[in-house]
Amino acid sequence: MFGEFALVVAALFTGAAIYINWAEQPARLGLDDHAMLAEWKPSYARGFQMQASLAIIGFILGTLEAMVTGRWIWFAGALALIANWPFTLFVIMPVNKELGATPLERAGPKTRALVERWGTLHGVRSALGALSVGLFLWASI
Repeated sequence: MFGEFALVVAALFTGAAIYINWAEQPARLGLDDHAMLAEWKPSYARGFQMQASLAIIGFILGTLEAMVTGRWIWFAGALALIANWPFTLFVIMPVNKELGATPLERAGPKTRALVERWGTLHGVRSALGALSVGLFLWASI
């Protein structure tokens, strides 16, 4: 029972991550530097709350299903989803902090380069989510 919910949560996480890379990030990059940073700041803050929660919930559900069923593949999916946390904290967070500390009036080419880097790094989050969905789907069949 936990497994079906883990799959749904992982799919929600992945859908949000892919939406960010596919739609939001390209639209953001079409703005001037000031507007781009002004859009990134609140968007990131809200997205972080949602995706961080989904990663934790999906990890817990996948782990519980692994414990109940004894099937390691559920735990593998849970690990793929929670891997977003250390990746975000150690790899993406330095970029987030620099962007967050940049005053809007100082947005410029360096800001644009950071937002572009952020988008590339966020693609890893999309991939980890997709891996988790694939593993949970495999486990559920």
